Amino acid sequence: MNKFTSFADVPDYKVLLNKALEIKANPFGYQHLGKNKTVGLIFFNPSLRTRLSSIKAAYNLGAQAWVLNAGADSWTLEMNDGAVMNGSTQEHIKEAIAVMSQYCDVLGVRTFPGLKDRDEDYNEVVFNKILKYATVPVISLESATLHPLQSFADLITVAETKQTERVKVVLTWAPHVRALPQCVPNSFADWFSEIDWVDFVITHPEGYELAERFTKGARIEYEQKKALEGADFVYAKNWSSYRDYGQVITQDPSWMVDTQHMALTNNGKFIHCLPVRRNVEVADAVLDSPNSLVVQEAGNRVFSMQTVLHEMLQ
Repeated sequence: MNKFTSFADVPDYKVLLNKALEIKANPFGYQHLGKNKTVGLIFFNPSLRTRLSSIKAAYNLGAQAWVLNAGADSWTLEMNDGAVMNGSTQEHIKEAIAVMSQYCDVLGVRTFPGLKDRDEDYNEVVFNKILKYATVPVISLESATLHPLQSFADLITVAETKQTERVKVVLTWAPHVRALPQCVPNSFADWFSEIDWVDFVITHPEGYELAERFTKGARIEYEQKKALEGADFVYAKNWSSYRDYGQVITQDPSWMVDTQHMALTNNGKFIHCLPVRRNVEVADAVLDSPNSLVVQEAGNRVFSMQTVLHEMLQ
């Protein structure tokens, strides 16, 4: 595996999932793979789980990890080819990534969308420049459109807690105080639309449709309560509009997931990528219930990253 940016980069999800479950059962079983290896982590925006879980995953494999906050710990980077650099940028991304590639064996990169120019974000302009100039394998720690490590951790969580061979998984839009990107829901749809033991439903108010290339195979339902009926897993997440790019069309508080919503499910488990706005996206009573898997899910971020690193380092 030379890059990990989406579900399409995974040759066989069942093999990768089984490896993740094996690694979780024995986290230090492959420390020989990381001996004398370095994992470089570059962040263009803030992070808690991604940053810490990536460092922990590298350590579990016996590797070292360094972290660079681009623009804060480094020179300000110029992204545009052919730029006359007589302004505020001091180093071009071309040299920066080439140099950092010499310092590590695997490079993890976290970028973020601007939510202003849909074409620029969905063409992954920044991330693709990094892929172009890197000379080592690259892992997406989140990009303008996708967050594959989160989705892989979500899959691990569902797989290890499901009670039946086949399950219904519902991704529901939830309100938020500001406009958020589509990365997490895009990625969740990108993965769970392809899982053959999942009946996958997406529910949201009209106008919040995700890009069709990520929702292939999913059933779209505009009535939230109807979508939640019989669900085994409920994944709540806010996102801004893809059609009216980056805009907040509605902040309907009735879409917040509460105990009445969860009562419609099949004793459903609740999952969320975190961070979460309590009593805006999800009620306290849901987050603090025995059916909430959000902390376990966050813990699995270590093993999603560790499994991808395992595939690259071997």
